[in-house]
Amino acid sequence: MRAMVLAAGRGERMRPLTDNCPKPLLPVGGKPLIAWQVERLVRGGFTDLAINVSYLGEQITQYLGDGARFGARIAYSHEAMPMESAGGIAHALHLLGEGPVLIVASDVYTEFDYASLAEPWRRIGAANRASPGPDDPTLAHLVLVPNPAFRPRGDYSLLHTSDKSQYGLVGLSGSPRWTWTGIGIFHTHLLREIPFGKKIALLPFFADWIGRNLVSGEVYPGLWDNLGTPEQLHRLDLELTRSRS
Repeated sequence: MRAMVLAAGRGERMRPLTDNCPKPLLPVGGKPLIAWQVERLVRGGFTDLAINVSYLGEQITQYLGDGARFGARIAYSHEAMPMESAGGIAHALHLLGEGPVLIVASDVYTEFDYASLAEPWRRIGAANRASPGPDDPTLAHLVLVPNPAFRPRGDYSLLHTSDKSQYGLVGLSGSPRWTWTGIGIFHTHLLREIPFGKKIALLPFFADWIGRNLVSGEVYPGLWDNLGTPEQLHRLDLELTRSRS
């Protein structure tokens, strides 16, 4: 199974920590942020990885290498300047093959079990349609969490079609609302809708895909932290240190 780790950002809000160190290599709980992600991806069965790099990217490629010591095979997508999330994905499409791809952010810490995505991965992989439309099966799957303090209104709602299913259809309105984790499976048919060569974020595409009923989701109740500031990084580092002692 293939995954892409987004690691090209400058991490401006993490300054001065990121003045000489790329954000994905900032240590928390005894190892770099990106190492936690790579290890958990491999543990979940995602061993073919594409990683986009830009700002201080040579430090990331030197640290991870070809991925062999993690049990992974890593290919890199180099960006002359950070192209934001969607722009970076479009730039790396030639590394992602055909079918479903797991996209994860390198600057989040989570204990989410990536192996649990086997069912939505299978379902999206079976939806082999070159021109997705409103009657097609979902072609993307988002992992959501209860709203953190920094995002009290959340991002999306989740409509469950069955009381017995942990999955639902992601909506732009309605309640309760949940926050996207930066973790999602996307069919490459959808990713090809992103224009190549443009610096552009991923979230604006979600509104269109969700409006076409192409996005399913689930809620993860476990540990997840979006690390945007040095204070958040320090707090999580203390929490992880205490949990190991």
